[in-house]
Amino acid sequence: MNKACVKLRPGDSYQGKQGFSYFEGIARETVDAQGLCMHILRVPPGACAKAHQHDGHETAIYVLEGYAAMYWGPRLEYVMETGPGDLVYIPAGVPHLPFNSGDVEAVAVIARTDPHEQESVVLRPDLEGLAGS
Repeated sequence: MNKACVKLRPGDSYQGKQGFSYFEGIARETVDAQGLCMHILRVPPGACAKAHQHDGHETAIYVLEGYAAMYWGPRLEYVMETGPGDLVYIPAGVPHLPFNSGDVEAVAVIARTDPHEQESVVLRPDLEGLAGS
């Protein structure tokens, strides 16, 4: 099998189940990746995702610009604030709800062990009202 290296430049975006818009990146859908995906996420001021988790897949985030936060845990009982230069690890199956309560856009690189852009996303509407309580 002849494999080729591929270079992408983020351009088109897609609406994620989580409620954010992601720039197309490395994924099975774009480059036939087999074990990972990596995207750029821009979170506008005031934006909030839907509570969700990624079953069977880990997530790594590198914050490039701005500040954002994330509720996480079985009942979204913890909060983690992030800023430029922070690295965040989310274990597989951990519910989380990211948001930007600031007044500037947050920009991050997101990598996941799921090669599909949205396949492992499991929405958790049962947790929506618990964030921050």
